[in-house]
Amino acid sequence: MGSVGAKDVPVLMTEDGRRIDGRRADELRPLRIQAGALRQADGSAFVEWGANKVMAAVYGPREVHPRHLQENNKAIVQCKYNMAAFSVDERKRPGLDRRSQEISKVIAEAFESVIFVEEYPRTSIDIYIEVLQANAGTRCAGVVAASVALADAGIPMVDLLPAVAVGKVAGHVVLDLKKEEDNFGEADLPMALVPQSGRLVLLQMEGHMTRTELSKALDLGVGGCRKIYEEMKRALRERYAPTGTASAMEVAA
Repeated sequence: MGSVGAKDVPVLMTEDGRRIDGRRADELRPLRIQAGALRQADGSAFVEWGANKVMAAVYGPREVHPRHLQENNKAIVQCKYNMAAFSVDERKRPGLDRRSQEISKVIAEAFESVIFVEEYPRTSIDIYIEVLQANAGTRCAGVVAASVALADAGIPMVDLLPAVAVGKVAGHVVLDLKKEEDNFGEADLPMALVPQSGRLVLLQMEGHMTRTELSKALDLGVGGCRKIYEEMKRALRERYAPTGTASAMEVAA
């Protein structure tokens, strides 16, 4: 959210309450989720969300590397979130930057709170998230992809973990920001929650909201997460319905 001249800011909200892409304030971008997109991984998922394209792969439980990170009474959850150099308009330098490291840590902590890590002591559950094409909300798309990939791998969890970003655009609280809204809006609030209990396991904010706006944003985000949750379950049903495999279906039930 850098400083720009007023004439450089696009019209983000019309007089009749429509956004730059025609959506209403409470509408999600088109979302498509495919479980089991990779053969080599223990579990995987591909998410196409608006113009975002994100792949997640899960390996484990397996031997911990490096060994000194091993925990005697639980598994550790390791996450590597990376944006491909070609994922954005301006070429990104390859490799993990500070932002990617921060997002990796936040996502790992979120999943550690929902995975039954005590069932797999002295092991590692490794999550790899690769952003192939970015258009705002990539960490939320990464959480959704990783959650479906964990279920696909048969990793026991409290529940699937939907995520979405809410923001403030042209003075309005809106759901699921796209690139222009993220760049020129007044606030961005990515969140992830456990649908059955409503427990928030990821909540960050950049920008400014009033207390009333924050309350509205949280309500809007919870509603958005529940819609995404249904799509996550649908993707797992499509993956396992033909074979009758139960492991991921039990998580999505």
